[in-house]
Amino acid sequence: MPPLDHDHCYGIVRSGDRRFDGVFVTAVRTTGIYCRPSCPAMTPKQTNVEFHHTPAAAQQRGFRACKRCRPDASPGSPEWNLRQDVVGRAMRMIADGAIERDGVPGLARQLGYSERHLNRVMTDELGAGPLAIARAHRAHTARLLIETTSMSFIDIAFAAGFGSVRQFNDTVREVFASSPTDLRAKRGSVAGAGPGGEVVLRLPARQPFAGAELLAFLGAHAIPGLESWDGECFALVLTLPHGHGTASLRAHDDHIEARVRLVNWADLSSAVQRLRRLLDLDADPIAIDEALRIEPALGRLVHAMPGRRASASADPFQTTLRAIVGQQVSLAGARTVTGRLVAALGAPIDADLAGATALTHAFPTVEQLADAPDEFFAMPTARRDTVRRVAAAAADGALVLDAGVDHVETRARLLELKGIGPWTADYVVMRGLGHPDVFLGTDLVAVNALRALGLEPADAVRWAPWRSYALHHLWASLGTLDSAARSAASSTLGQPSTATTRTEVS
Repeated sequence: MPPLDHDHCYGIVRSGDRRFDGVFVTAVRTTGIYCRPSCPAMTPKQTNVEFHHTPAAAQQRGFRACKRCRPDASPGSPEWNLRQDVVGRAMRMIADGAIERDGVPGLARQLGYSERHLNRVMTDELGAGPLAIARAHRAHTARLLIETTSMSFIDIAFAAGFGSVRQFNDTVREVFASSPTDLRAKRGSVAGAGPGGEVVLRLPARQPFAGAELLAFLGAHAIPGLESWDGECFALVLTLPHGHGTASLRAHDDHIEARVRLVNWADLSSAVQRLRRLLDLDADPIAIDEALRIEPALGRLVHAMPGRRASASADPFQTTLRAIVGQQVSLAGARTVTGRLVAALGAPIDADLAGATALTHAFPTVEQLADAPDEFFAMPTARRDTVRRVAAAAADGALVLDAGVDHVETRARLLELKGIGPWTADYVVMRGLGHPDVFLGTDLVAVNALRALGLEPADAVRWAPWRSYALHHLWASLGTLDSAARSAASSTLGQPSTATTRTEVS
């Protein structure tokens, strides 16, 4: 990542451009605070500010978060969606809670580097090492729990990943210039407190934001029992490091409202990051839309729906299995088959966790899928064997699917498995791992949409590095996903489903 240009960053701060919230922070030496670029406070003198890539770097230098603009609550940097180097992979894994689970040595080991090298690379580029970045994430998680739950501070300290209550108190005071007691007294300033066992979060997104269309896309693919969609609210079961959770999502103009319930509050940070990946909330929609408008025919689709997101995944392994099941069948058929598999093998979730949703089961584990008897698989023998083969590879560590994997290497390993072809491998890289530049040139719906616009699959090369977004525009252009979303909502409401749309064809 190149050094931040002081004059360019200051120009952004003067203009209050919200697109850059989360890309960098402005630290003001005279006040000792750091802000998001769009902070509404009076713009400080240029000689009094410095700029940092991350809040962690500003905190390392003794700055505390602005109480007015809440830089800790801004969208994340789109940089980490794009980069496949060690820093980008490390940032995604730290956000997912890798350091809380395995420490810095475990993170370095998963990335294939020494702990010393990882610290040096991240500090040289970002101004903060992995531990400092993880500490900033813990502080943000702690603030969420303080302001949106009635949990005791002792429980919050350990749920957020702190090693002691003293460390929790010291960090909160240092980062937010307020004690935990003061923050709780101001609860409701950002997120609302839901019923017992539920936290209501505001997940910010850069504008423009086609949030309703994003949830409808997810709703069209909803697996009964694992997910639900009623036309406005998309709910899903999350499989997290310390247990299961659920989230109910509603779209607003510039954010998603997420009602989250967890078995273990230590999973809150991981849950939030996985939801942000699922919803592609850290994307830069203006840069993406401007690039895609270069193609006139595609530009008309972008103009009709600016800010369309390319949904990724909260669970790459789950997305992989769903892609295999969905090979060469209708979307409705894939939903039905996968729903039966979930009901037969998935762990039932507690009624308190489900709340008012229609959620009933978690997705089966890799071990359950690898060992399940034949009668649980309502699919051709070859596809059943592929599911088992992939599950076994994931269970023994031969195939790793998480936020920190190398996309090129993972695609190659998927293709080594019998039954996995280029369409499935590319789909997993795009949706499972959130790669922004994948185009499924053999996808039937995409090919039909291209031809309706007078284009061919070969034309997609011009849309790099945002071909995943172009593909989502094409999928939506024929109206088949809208039909599938309406059908899924009807199924949730107890009405018969008639969707037969082929949207995932290899």
